[in-house]
Amino acid sequence: MKKLQGIYEYAAQMTAKGKVATYIPALATADPNAFAVSLVSMEDKIVFGECTQLFTLQSVVKVFSFMVAMNHHGIKEIMRYVDVEPTGDSFDSIVRLESHNNKPFNPMINAGAITVASLLPGETMHEKVKSVTLFLEKIIGKKVHIDNEVYLSEYHAADYNRAIAYILQANGFLKSDVEEALQVYLQLCSISVNVEDLAVMALYFATNGKNSAATCSKEVIHIAKALMFTCGMYNASGKFAAFIGLPAKSGVSGAIIAVVKNGTIEHLQGPIGIGIYGPAIDQVGNSVAGIAFLTQLSKEFDLFCL
Repeated sequence: MKKLQGIYEYAAQMTAKGKVATYIPALATADPNAFAVSLVSMEDKIVFGECTQLFTLQSVVKVFSFMVAMNHHGIKEIMRYVDVEPTGDSFDSIVRLESHNNKPFNPMINAGAITVASLLPGETMHEKVKSVTLFLEKIIGKKVHIDNEVYLSEYHAADYNRAIAYILQANGFLKSDVEEALQVYLQLCSISVNVEDLAVMALYFATNGKNSAATCSKEVIHIAKALMFTCGMYNASGKFAAFIGLPAKSGVSGAIIAVVKNGTIEHLQGPIGIGIYGPAIDQVGNSVAGIAFLTQLSKEFDLFCL
């Protein structure tokens, strides 16, 4: 454990190099020095930091909503509305929607995630949200709740996302009205979890769903992991893939899930899920301490999946 402890302590110092997200007022109150990590295998777990602290999933939820929508509609139908190509743009970019009059490039950017929110199963906003929360509850084995303060904070600061949604509607890519799609998307971003929940979510991908009651086809899980690898870390995804080499998804709350298909980290062996919470983020939206931890972890324990 000495090596892993050293990596954690080194990464914890990196929080000073980031800042908490302020464009969502409720996220601006997070402690910038907070840093927690959970690693879980099928047999055991390792935790560093305050593992019970709650925070919101933010963009981490995008991969799960996409899976629920894919499972319901089928891959071919979903691909009519959202692609699976990476971009070098920021997660809230509107440029490509305007210049190409095209469907969103992938479901990990806001345009794609809002489109997916409109495609979730259910006739009402509540039913669409519930389709994802139920899926997550089956994965982590407990109830999840929406942080209403964060949701309302995001909703009242959602002008840019609302603009994205109106362009999507004008181009024929929303299957519900703008306000419903936006509210579903923002409620899902506001689901509250802790760092151990994140690790179990990551383990779901590491085991291809074998560790969970949440059913999903192998093809859907494969596509989701491929998207995490190519698009999961905002417009730093290419560097993350090149230098860390793990499927992962981040959120501006400081949350990260990372997937080890088959590795050895101290006494943990086989499929391993990694959950990280470090709200001090960099310019593209990734946890500074989280990136530092995963960089060192991948090198020290030879976790590159390529």
